[in-house]
Amino acid sequence: MNPGGEPERDDTGLPPVDIEIPDDARELDRDVQAYRRELRALRRSERRGRWHLSLGKDGVVLPLLACCLILALITGTLLTVFTATSNRSFTGLPGSATFAPSRAPQAEIVRIHTLPDASIFADGSIPVDQLDQAMVMLVPAGCGCAATFHWLAEVASKASVPAYVTYAPGAEQEADQFYSQLDTQVRGSVSLAGATDNALSTAQVQARIPASQLTALLVGPNSAAAWVSRLSPRDNPTPLVRVLTGKPA
Repeated sequence: MNPGGEPERDDTGLPPVDIEIPDDARELDRDVQAYRRELRALRRSERRGRWHLSLGKDGVVLPLLACCLILALITGTLLTVFTATSNRSFTGLPGSATFAPSRAPQAEIVRIHTLPDASIFADGSIPVDQLDQAMVMLVPAGCGCAATFHWLAEVASKASVPAYVTYAPGAEQEADQFYSQLDTQVRGSVSLAGATDNALSTAQVQARIPASQLTALLVGPNSAAAWVSRLSPRDNPTPLVRVLTGKPA
């Protein structure tokens, strides 16, 4: 640059440059800020480029697949545990232990070694301890158990054993109604007896059988007997038939 302020070519052959050096450095603040803005924009552009590059390849796919696999394993384990728990039920009884699938409920069966010293009254007095392959049904008052009564009578009919219906005080009308609603073929093997003998009720209580539910005393061959309670039409009848007949159903 010559003293007159006009650019001239120097000896190196470079093009002339018009450079103006300010007297106050504060006049360069605007240029510095613009430079910094350019640097920030450049860094943002580089970050976006790295993010798009990772999405374009498999940088996020592998962690996503790993998370999906972990969730699938956890879900499968929980389903297996809950399914195994709900499909099994345990019925604990004095003198017996029975595992039963929940889809085929089991009645509670309590085996006894001695028949009660009681009597039932059907065409005369019949000692309970002289029964052989028979069923004694005990109907409590207000049980609302018509469906279970009919199911239990059908079990006795299919096992080809006689069934005797006794009832608690105040349940005579209810027992008569249940009996009258039985199918003709089933009614042929069921006899409507009188009120429950006190000794029979006492034996029921001693065996810890609920007196408020429809229960039955099952007598098999050679006086093998059992109390059965918590009955339902959804129960599996096979254990009851096995007690009554002494052989697999």
